[in-house]
Amino acid sequence: MMLTAVEKCYINFNKPDQKALNHLTVAEAQKYVDEGQFAAGSMLPKVEAAIRFVSARPGRRCIITTPEKSVDALAGKAGTIIE
Repeated sequence: MMLTAVEKCYINFNKPDQKALNHLTVAEAQKYVDEGQFAAGSMLPKVEAAIRFVSARPGRRCIITTPEKSVDALAGKAGTIIE
């Protein structure tokens, strides 16, 4: 689990068509990285680290969320899960 200031990852962040990402595969996460959807000084390093962690061994997952939502995230009710 990576704890950060934002509950979930978003595409089109701070735009009218902003969309929260609840669950991503590694391939989907990489696609969004390649599209430049995550800011270099913000969510990008977290998503890249999650991709490396999950890709290193089958069956791993990573959750990105806030400290306040961490318990809910473990129950699948908050955060972005990358598998």
